[in-house]
Amino acid sequence: MKDTALTPKFPQMLHGGDYNPEQWKDYPEVLRRDIELMREAHINCVSLGIFSWADLEPEEGKFTFEWLDDVIENLWQAGIRVILATPSGARPHWLAQKYEEVLRVDTNGVRQHFGHRHNHCYTSPIYRKYIRIIDQKLAERYASHPAVILWHISNEFGGECFCPLCQDAFRTFLQEKYGTLDKLNHDWWAHFWSHTYTDWSQIEPPMHIGEGSIHGLSLDWKRFVTKQTTDFMKWEIDTVKAVNPDIPVTANFMEIYVYGLNYYELSKPLDVISWDAYPEWHIGWSDTYPAIVASITHDMMRSLKHRSFLLMENTPSTTNWRGISKHKKPGMHELSLVNAVAHGSDSCLYFQIRQSRGSCEKFHSAVISHTGTSNTRVFREVTKAGSLLETLTPAVYGTTSPAKAALVHDVENKWILDVIQGPRNDGLDYFGTLFRCYHYLWQNGITTDVVDQKADFSGYDLVILPMQYLFQDGVQYKLRVFVQNGGTLVTTAFTGVVDSHDLCFLGEDTPEKLSDVLGFWVEEVDALYDGEKNSMVWDGKSYDLTELCEVLHLTSAQAEATYTSDYYQGMPVVTCNAFGKGKAYHVAAGAPQEFYDAFLARITDGMERAMDTAVPDGVSLSWREDAQGKKLIFVQNFANGERSLTLDQTYTDLLTGEAVSGDICLGAFGYRILQA
Repeated sequence: MKDTALTPKFPQMLHGGDYNPEQWKDYPEVLRRDIELMREAHINCVSLGIFSWADLEPEEGKFTFEWLDDVIENLWQAGIRVILATPSGARPHWLAQKYEEVLRVDTNGVRQHFGHRHNHCYTSPIYRKYIRIIDQKLAERYASHPAVILWHISNEFGGECFCPLCQDAFRTFLQEKYGTLDKLNHDWWAHFWSHTYTDWSQIEPPMHIGEGSIHGLSLDWKRFVTKQTTDFMKWEIDTVKAVNPDIPVTANFMEIYVYGLNYYELSKPLDVISWDAYPEWHIGWSDTYPAIVASITHDMMRSLKHRSFLLMENTPSTTNWRGISKHKKPGMHELSLVNAVAHGSDSCLYFQIRQSRGSCEKFHSAVISHTGTSNTRVFREVTKAGSLLETLTPAVYGTTSPAKAALVHDVENKWILDVIQGPRNDGLDYFGTLFRCYHYLWQNGITTDVVDQKADFSGYDLVILPMQYLFQDGVQYKLRVFVQNGGTLVTTAFTGVVDSHDLCFLGEDTPEKLSDVLGFWVEEVDALYDGEKNSMVWDGKSYDLTELCEVLHLTSAQAEATYTSDYYQGMPVVTCNAFGKGKAYHVAAGAPQEFYDAFLARITDGMERAMDTAVPDGVSLSWREDAQGKKLIFVQNFANGERSLTLDQTYTDLLTGEAVSGDICLGAFGYRILQA
């Protein structure tokens, strides 16, 4: 199957990034030189206008587009396309000064002053009014320009507002959802501590100065924030699409750790998914961990639309906002680009094209540094990356990433794990469990979709639910049918405990808990102190167990491993239950990476992967499929040293055209791209 073009007006692998010419309007010689350097670096598109509102509308109703006219035309004449942004991510001073309501109120009930960015209320009618005006003006002026290939809606949506407007909108949201206070009080279990609501006006969001004990309230507030953000984003999309519906829209998301918004919902109005990748490279002897974080997020972004995506931002070398802003060592930039492409990206776009001269991002690296020259290591590496994308375009652009494995990452589940108060208030290692389940699949080229509980599981062979404490309504039915029809399900400790309101399931052996599918029921959960361990022996090898240990009672499942100590010694910790045509496995305690690698190696035997070979630590295999069903395999070494791999057949090296077989050696940060 061939994927459709993300940017139909320019169906190419994109290379470029955020460009802020408004910062350089007083330096015309800089703007001229920038275009020369962009062409030298094989840059074919830039993102404009992301934070340009004050330069586009310096006073209310006074629009100054002439400078942007010149920039876009000069870029177009140089063969450089434009991703044009709406400027809602940072409002101008005059707007905040005249209309206080556009500024957010924080969790302490304090109206924020002007400053930073994203300090605005998505509910405010005034903010929406003025954003519609500027967006419509931009669309009318540029949406038909041949250079403009994509709309970039705002920038890195995030945050929440507790102002009276948002609180009123939240109450309306709840009234529409629950209908009656009786139902809300039941589903929130509000009779606890005499917190029963008797009037809708009594409901306030969870704030530092107010309610924090009702977890159903916390969940619904988060859901509301995502709904309100999505509604605001759609307000902008509708504005620009009304002028020219043929220009696709995107909004840049952030990595999987950033879970204030539910991207599975926020992504629905978008045509193209894009995200900003800033892995923390070189923090240890191996870059496997940051590579896993980047890769699982790539897979999540690809899974949102089940098609390729855009890497909208990454740094050419350093950030400026981490505790320690380490530069990318030689070779890492190219490897990280290859990894993004391997997992479905059709671009490599940077923050930023030219380094800011002042303010808080002046030390964030850029394609063009303060030196203004091409004679830098970063510029040379960016140039090489641009040349590589041009080479890859004919073979890679439009290919797909078919997946038979699904890893469930449900954002609402993570929201509630952060507030549940027990069994470990010092931290539940949700992301660690997620990454441990992902590692073997990532290493061995078993393409994996990262989906939420609302996904259709019917097309997968394997579904993994790491620490899926909260079961969304109806997921039990989908998983039951999935296993009955021959699928393999894997669950881990603390799965299926509560419903979508954070109400605990009642009874010991119930369909709501998937007890029939899993073949056991849970009596209690033992939380281990940091440093405390239990253990098990699985497949002849001993593994330490940490964090949580569930005490299980088997009904139909078979025990594959049991606890070796404590009062639950001899009770099951790894189980397998045959159900219909499929199987359901459960890991009842916090198990290490070595266990998950061995366990998943066994249960994925026979699943399609990049190639059939032993993969050394630090190396990852990924693949994309062309229209003829042929694989393009990416072999990547994230270890800080050489790694060798034995190929399972003869391949063609995409970059050299040479036939390759037998053993290949990859240097540190080395890679090969192979055609089957």
